Amino acid sequence: MKQTQQSTVRNNVPKVPLEDIKEKVELILEGHATLNNKIDRVEENLEEKIELLGAKIDAVASDLAAHRADTESHPKAYKVSDAK
Repeated sequence: MKQTQQSTVRNNVPKVPLEDIKEKVELILEGHATLNNKIDRVEENLEEKIELLGAKIDAVASDLAAHRADTESHPKAYKVSDAK
């Protein structure tokens, strides 16, 4: 009885030509390749932006250090106070 049930199940499975499966797999592979290329472009773009931000942060840090050095060289009479 098990053999009859198994053969019935096998007969109910739709038969798909191998060409159709191959075409669908190729479409999936093309989609993955396209997405991979897009991810690579986004990564490169972000790396460039991160480098630019790093340079800007370094410039601001340098300006701040110069400003601090300049304000520390002033006499104590020019000290800024938060007291009201």
